[in-house]
Amino acid sequence: MAQVSGETERTSEVDYLIIGAGVCGLYQLHQLLEIGADVRVVDANAGLGGTWYKNRYPGCRFDSESYTYQYSFSQELLDEWDWKEKFAAQPETLSYLEYVADKFDLRPHITFNARVVRAEWSEDDWRWTLTFEGGRTTRAKFVLGAMGLLSVPTYPRIAGRGAFRGLETHTFDWPEGYDVTGKRVAVIGTGSSGVQVITDIADGVESMYVLQRDANWCAPLGNAPISTEEMRELREKYDEIFAWCRETPAGFIHRPDRTLSTDVTREERLRHWEELYNGQGAGLYMGNYRDCIMEPEPNRELSEFVAEKIRERVSAPGVADLLIPKDHGFGMKRVAGESGFYEVFNKSNVELVDLMDHPIHEVTETGIRIDLGSGEFRDLELDVIVYATGFDAVTGPLDRIEIIGVDDVRLKDQWKDGPETCLGIQVSSFPNLFVLVGPQSGSASANFPRGIEDVVNWMTQTALYIEKHEIGRFEGRRDAEIEWVAHVREMNSKLLMSQTRSWFNGHNINLDRDDNPRVMVYLGGAPRYRRRLAEEIENDYPSFLLSHSSVSAAPST
Repeated sequence: MAQVSGETERTSEVDYLIIGAGVCGLYQLHQLLEIGADVRVVDANAGLGGTWYKNRYPGCRFDSESYTYQYSFSQELLDEWDWKEKFAAQPETLSYLEYVADKFDLRPHITFNARVVRAEWSEDDWRWTLTFEGGRTTRAKFVLGAMGLLSVPTYPRIAGRGAFRGLETHTFDWPEGYDVTGKRVAVIGTGSSGVQVITDIADGVESMYVLQRDANWCAPLGNAPISTEEMRELREKYDEIFAWCRETPAGFIHRPDRTLSTDVTREERLRHWEELYNGQGAGLYMGNYRDCIMEPEPNRELSEFVAEKIRERVSAPGVADLLIPKDHGFGMKRVAGESGFYEVFNKSNVELVDLMDHPIHEVTETGIRIDLGSGEFRDLELDVIVYATGFDAVTGPLDRIEIIGVDDVRLKDQWKDGPETCLGIQVSSFPNLFVLVGPQSGSASANFPRGIEDVVNWMTQTALYIEKHEIGRFEGRRDAEIEWVAHVREMNSKLLMSQTRSWFNGHNINLDRDDNPRVMVYLGGAPRYRRRLAEEIENDYPSFLLSHSSVSAAPST
């Protein structure tokens, strides 16, 4: 295994091996160390932070309030850390995670530059053997997956990609410190990452082409500095803030209004939407009348309200029309938080290219060739090509590892028609593998500390149970798996989001496929998910097959 800087190589066997040193992995490491467990974290990167270590592109920041995007387990930590902005930028967030790691002395328990490429289960001794890039191996009783949901970037399938002589990068792989000032840039994609980088660099580049296939909805982020006085007031209200977040569906400070849009007059609706639009964070998306994300007609009216805002902010009517989504309503995909994104398209050095009418023909040595139709082409001469083209979301980080369970079954093969999990935490035929951040769990739709703390706290209590009862084999039941997937599908169907082709429904890789949406995330809400996890502990884990360490044959029922 790779070594921690300045330390000798660690033992090749451990009770708990955590894959990933991001927000989830760090907290799980801390909790297991607190109960005296034999635990180690491995991470493919050269430093900790996961998402916040990799995403160094200009403009990268939270789109949830920074004072809710932090751990709540330590009052001392809450008292010591001051946030500088309402929506912190990547450097500040990474600094926070590094501060946490140093405060709780976590670094000695983390091995960096250790990418897991294979994990194989042995039914003979109930152990996992993990193989790392380079061939080193280690064994573990329990493997805990804490890889980020959005940690495997997807590059578009474009002819000539790689031939470009300038910088060609995904936002996820942005070179640290790279400056695009004065350069000719093309950004492909207008999802959340694209919106941030486009807005941030527009003033400094010589020229920028924004190449868009599908428009996405955005809403003002409302970012601002946090003054010393505001920070003091926030700190005094942390207990109240965290208690409130625990009861909201997604763990944010915003929660759906129980009032229906049809219960008020149109004038009242418009006034309320205006307030939310000019507010902060995900208020218009998550804090609106609940029928706006559940019923087509209220959603249509809200979508038109936001579309009109775009028309007001973009001076060229044709450009504004291209920036208004036609294939889904507001909130039916992840809404990006923006800070002046639409005004970018009023600048003389920025051009929007509609890839639906003028697709990319190929990447050349000097830029991108656009197909104008009728055998005509246009060459964009560039210094930088930025792919803001998203991720192989949710299951991608697991698919990158060859995971082999009972009877040599491969996880990727078992999930070929879509993931099926037991409570979003385990998979039948893969004993002692716990997926802390993955498909169909509460952390899949709340992949930040509010959601992560729920599953980590459950895992920690489960580890205590394993120790107390000398459990050697822990596996999700197939019948419980079928029941859980049906429940997730039922809960998700209540929201319009389930009808949209997006990474939430498994359409992040092949957007043209015609198969049914995959059940990727759980939209039943964090409080309901938390209660379901608590029931498992209270009833001695009825959804799982448990066997004592003294048993060396088939698991008990």
